[in-house]
Amino acid sequence: MSRKPKEPGFEATLAELEELVARMEAGDLPLDEALRSFERGVQLTRECQNALQSAQQRVQILTQRAAGATPEDFTIDPAAAPPPVEP
Repeated sequence: MSRKPKEPGFEATLAELEELVARMEAGDLPLDEALRSFERGVQLTRECQNALQSAQQRVQILTQRAAGATPEDFTIDPAAAPPPVEP
């Protein structure tokens, strides 16, 4: 039985992003590596945004449920993801 590799959690993704930003801010990366780091940073930023959006939706659903509202599905539509962050 093969298992799907578990994706890193929000905290691990954020930590990787912070480390990447620190390396880029140091200013001593070659251009190619800086560009790859920037692309990875954009990817990590999107992953963090999606995780935060998912958490926000879950909190809203749980809050509404507590107020007597009808429960809703936690599924996130990838097309509804927030726009990319401009550097």
